[in-house]
Amino acid sequence: MASTDSFGAKGTIQAGGAEHEIFRLSAVEGAERLPFSLKVLLENLLRTEDGANVTADHVRALAGWDPAAQPDTEIQFSPARVVMQDFTGVPCVVDLATMREAVTELGGDPAKVNPLAPAELVIDHSVIIDVFGRPDAFERNVDFEYGRNKERYQFLRWGQGAFDEFKVVPPGTGIVHQVNIEHLARVVMTRNGQAYPDTLVGTDSHTTMVNGLGVLGWGVGGIEAEAAMLGQPVSMLIPRVVGFRLTGEIPAGATATDVVLTITEMLRRHGVVGKFVEFYGEGVSAVPLANRATIGNMSPEFGSTAAIFPIDDETLRYLKLTGRSDAQIELVEAYAKEQGLWHDPAREATYSETLELDLSTVVPSIAGPKRPQDRIELSDAKPSFRKTVHDYTDDAVAEPPAHSGVDEAGRESFPASDAPALSFADEDAAPVVFSAANGSEGRPSKPIVVKSADRGEFVLDHGAVVIASITSCTNTSNPSVMLGAALLAKNAVAKGLAVKPWVKTSMAPGSKVVTDYYDKAGLWPYLEKLGYHLVGYGCTTCIGNSGPLAEEISAAVNEADLSVVSVLSGNRNFEGRINPDVKMNYLASPPLVIAYALAGTMDFDFEHQPLGQDPQGNDVYLRDIWPSAQDVQTTIDNTISQEMFTKDYADVFAGDERWRSLPTPEGDTFEWDPQSTYVRKPPYFEGMQPDPAPVTDVSGARVLALLGDSVTTDHISPAGSIKEDTPAGQYLREHGVEKKDFNSYGSRRGNHEVMIRGTFANIRLRNQLLDGVSGGYTRDFTQEGGPQAFIYDAAQNYAAHGTPLVVLGGKEYGSGSSRDWAAKGTALLGVKAVIVESYERIHRSNLIGMGVLPLQFPEGESASSLHLDGTETFDVGGVTALNDGTTPRTVHVTATKESGETVEFDATVRIDTPGEADYYRNGGIMQYVLRGMLRG
Repeated sequence: MASTDSFGAKGTIQAGGAEHEIFRLSAVEGAERLPFSLKVLLENLLRTEDGANVTADHVRALAGWDPAAQPDTEIQFSPARVVMQDFTGVPCVVDLATMREAVTELGGDPAKVNPLAPAELVIDHSVIIDVFGRPDAFERNVDFEYGRNKERYQFLRWGQGAFDEFKVVPPGTGIVHQVNIEHLARVVMTRNGQAYPDTLVGTDSHTTMVNGLGVLGWGVGGIEAEAAMLGQPVSMLIPRVVGFRLTGEIPAGATATDVVLTITEMLRRHGVVGKFVEFYGEGVSAVPLANRATIGNMSPEFGSTAAIFPIDDETLRYLKLTGRSDAQIELVEAYAKEQGLWHDPAREATYSETLELDLSTVVPSIAGPKRPQDRIELSDAKPSFRKTVHDYTDDAVAEPPAHSGVDEAGRESFPASDAPALSFADEDAAPVVFSAANGSEGRPSKPIVVKSADRGEFVLDHGAVVIASITSCTNTSNPSVMLGAALLAKNAVAKGLAVKPWVKTSMAPGSKVVTDYYDKAGLWPYLEKLGYHLVGYGCTTCIGNSGPLAEEISAAVNEADLSVVSVLSGNRNFEGRINPDVKMNYLASPPLVIAYALAGTMDFDFEHQPLGQDPQGNDVYLRDIWPSAQDVQTTIDNTISQEMFTKDYADVFAGDERWRSLPTPEGDTFEWDPQSTYVRKPPYFEGMQPDPAPVTDVSGARVLALLGDSVTTDHISPAGSIKEDTPAGQYLREHGVEKKDFNSYGSRRGNHEVMIRGTFANIRLRNQLLDGVSGGYTRDFTQEGGPQAFIYDAAQNYAAHGTPLVVLGGKEYGSGSSRDWAAKGTALLGVKAVIVESYERIHRSNLIGMGVLPLQFPEGESASSLHLDGTETFDVGGVTALNDGTTPRTVHVTATKESGETVEFDATVRIDTPGEADYYRNGGIMQYVLRGMLRG
């Protein structure tokens, strides 16, 4: 649709050998003072102004932005493209396929259900580390991947043929966000004769990695992404923008990962949920693009919507390095300078709030054991672990002796009367011997000796590092840390060091370019010597695809209830995410991942404890093998070339022989296989009428779950392994699937039957309706006395009784990945309202998108302060005001206890925009879009 161009902004620009139509920001008074990110939004409004959804008043409101004001003005943002990964992308395509059938049934044209903007899906979440530490690990893992996911991949190949503007990057290529910055991102788009900023939404919260390239985009739920693909703008409030000034340079010994963990801690403490973060100042030009991308990637961890860097010479250098055409690079420069989007440190924009970090103050850090914002200086890692492990074990773990010291050799020494902190028995007592073959009776409360056929005999204890994985887009796009890890491996091998036998090691690069520069630098042999063989190109450990531990190690960990550890170079370390056997998870830079694999335990002080001895018997410390910044930079300069990118991305959508030989269905609508356990037609549109029914109040609802603070989308909808004794496992068994073929929840997101059963099924979820119980359980008040039951089973019983459900929670409800199934599963279980203290942005939006009412307790109140224990019945009145076309600020909640006593309060309605109200009135965003198509 052509813009009404109320401001006379339309013009042309000559660049890259062509003439392009543009909408000049200079035509709007006030535009020049705006932050970079808001200039991008302003151009979006100018170009899409239609007098209805986007008006001249919207343009004036954004140009006249008050940085001190709280957000209150809604605008409609039309992203230029949509990017997806397969965990979230498969259900998107399932929904689009289902929507085509629904349109047909309601008398519409199924061809209208088609992406109207470019949509690209990268298959990166399905490879699991079944095989590791051996030369054929990659090939075997890919074989397993295709075996498990054949149905899903055939479905995606059908979608690529059935839908216009939809492309799939096949498995084994790389991680979506790294492929995005290295190849898919345009920075400036050209389409239908127009040039405009590259903007996007993605079905993964780490879509913000592309912010490092000056591309505005963020993560949304799959249901929002579907709407964007179908031409629906993203409804949003003009945000506050936090300016973050960078000064100084990273000191020797610190890495980009340490920088990003420091920034994450700072911004999470400051509070940036729902805000844009924008980096500015003289120091920006000194930040390499790879570091910018690493910082942008972690935006969800500090809670901001976006974390963006402006366009400058470094942006152009990276575009050239990664093989973008000269014409494209010329267009990016000319357009950015014409529109005032080129970084000029002498001209500072106005910001709502500002922070500053002197990069020279950054020190080596890790984060954990369960949240990425919980940064720990590496020098404090050992005492921090010793303190925190108390939260994960009932064993009588001793505190470190107050008078511990260090001997002349730098080793810790303790007086004879004091036992080391993590000993659970007398030093003279023989540890329990455990092997997969013989098992052991009872629960040992002391270190366990494990006998392994291929790893020998060793002792496992609390704090043992059983996974040390280099994985995730956060770091694998950054050569400084990837080559730093490889050079550290080289130095370690030269000193005769080896990884401990209980550590599961893995290397999962974000793109094939990493493999290329490792090859060129001759560093693979050293990584492989330490067990860091290539296992796949994908998210692996960070998404929960770490694969199983060795059988004897898993058995010992569970038998002794050990609190063992994973260390990964990722961005997510939430409870229950990485591996079901691992309770404590730490984020670290790739070099530190290898360092911890060498140490073998989190109970380690790198400054004072040696990692081992060299062939001459001399102690070797981390400082002895840590590569210098100069060595890293020299290796980068000598190994990374433009040709690597142009070669690896030359035919990126074609795939290998496995992909090309998949039998592919054809046709405008999909032939659903009733026997499939991966792809099923979901029930969202069953019984849907052309016009929505009036919304109703909630009456007589029961509490399905009473939850605490920082409940993540992982807690609500886990992505990892499926346990056999759960409703999801039982369903798969009943459908003839063997345990070894269960795959993960993430891979089965195209099957609503599995995903409903997996909702609130995370093994670390703590439902406070029960005492001391973890996992997907609740009390079922349809039964006498409210006995313990699986959440899914209880929800089915409530549905049979016609009883609606509510969920109660604490602060930061729904933080983490933009997981649409956390909202879809909640809705399909029969939950009508969620009442919490605060939300993370994406999950609140997703709940509305599925027709679930998001409410907040009154300011300063909580379930605890209101003395709610979850046994009450809930009535929510005042919701029907939405039928009048308005959104009430509050609704009245009455909780009735078994005694008849009532607790009453006014809950804040977190439907924040008129657009969200329309979605809720229609029963969800998909129903709203579908009805709009039928009216059209």
